[in-house]
Amino acid sequence: MTQDDQPDYRIPQGGGVPWRDMGMEEDHRPADRDVEITGIETMAIAGNFTWGIVKVETDAGVYGLGETFRAEAALDMAGRMDVDLEGENPLDTSRIRELLEQRYTGTGRIGQAAFTAIETACFDIKGKLFDVPVYELLGGKYRDEIKIYCDTHGGESLGEASQHDPQDVYTPESYARAAREVVDEGFEALKFDLDVPTHAEYDEANRRMDNEALEHKVSLVEAVRDEIGYDVDLGMDLHWNFTTETAIRLGKKLERFDLAWLEDPVPPEKTESQKRVTEALDMPVLTGENLVTTSQFNDAAREGMMDIAAPDVNKCGGLGEYVDIATVCDLYGVPIASHNISSPLGTIAGAHVSAAIPNFLCMEWHSRDVPWWNDMVDRVEGSGPILDDGYIDLPEGPGLGVELNRDLCEEYLVDGYDLVI
Repeated sequence: MTQDDQPDYRIPQGGGVPWRDMGMEEDHRPADRDVEITGIETMAIAGNFTWGIVKVETDAGVYGLGETFRAEAALDMAGRMDVDLEGENPLDTSRIRELLEQRYTGTGRIGQAAFTAIETACFDIKGKLFDVPVYELLGGKYRDEIKIYCDTHGGESLGEASQHDPQDVYTPESYARAAREVVDEGFEALKFDLDVPTHAEYDEANRRMDNEALEHKVSLVEAVRDEIGYDVDLGMDLHWNFTTETAIRLGKKLERFDLAWLEDPVPPEKTESQKRVTEALDMPVLTGENLVTTSQFNDAAREGMMDIAAPDVNKCGGLGEYVDIATVCDLYGVPIASHNISSPLGTIAGAHVSAAIPNFLCMEWHSRDVPWWNDMVDRVEGSGPILDDGYIDLPEGPGLGVELNRDLCEEYLVDGYDLVI
């Protein structure tokens, strides 16, 4: 059966009755801004995580790049959206975001991740066509440098740790040693995972720490503070693993270490539990990587679920949505510390939006174990590494201001994908 032979009961992709169809045929702009999207291509790069890259092509000889969280699933969805976007003008970044949300409602976090990559790529196109960096399109900048906090691991890397006895890997000595190395590399902020195994055997289902586990976690934090002192921002991540009472008991024991934040102590959908933990602790509680819309952040901030918000720069729906999230959080006095596990491409997109919001604290970097991370992109203007001494110097080239290193992308291309640059 060909496309022309589809029976009447087949609903077009994006389906439903188009009462509010956000598509638009261009008939008003002058020729130099009458641009059309001609296609979408995707590829995946094997970093420490799989990094999903989306390329949006146009009829103006300019293309844009964006990155998506949880690569394979979101890339598949992004690639299917070309039927919705071909012929649309990429300069209409806000309208395109609404078009995708309207036609792909109900796709949740994966959909938001796909929207993010496409909208970021449209901003990249827009900046290139107007010859300005993306941050200018987001309202200008509040800062020239973006503070980065380093996601740090004691002992082996995350990829290797599972092959060893946790009691040999997650020791106070290994945590202190890793913290010293990161601070000596120039970082003024770092974070450790604190939801690491302690015993050879324990009940993984009940989300509860016994006294031995609690004291082990305290010993890890104490060793880090003893090594680096209190002038360095230090966060601890619990990855939503624990009960309300365990999170509060642990948090109380950690208050004396003056942490920058305790991250995701309880499952994200347990809103009352999150609120109880935040109210009980005399330290900042951070959450938000599992929230992906402005409405969700508004609810969380209004209900007092968080002291610091952590939207994921490549999962929250796009740079425009990120600005909206930051604006809502600012109304409640909540600052932003971005969650980020991206390649340099997605991280640079995060740097642009971080420069454009007033309530920015810092952004995560999760790739210390990837030796070629800094080499994956090159600045379009200027020189020097993307990340240096714990900061990103904001690119001033048009669009995102960086180009992908073709040779490195080809070397680390995930099987089954074609190189698109």
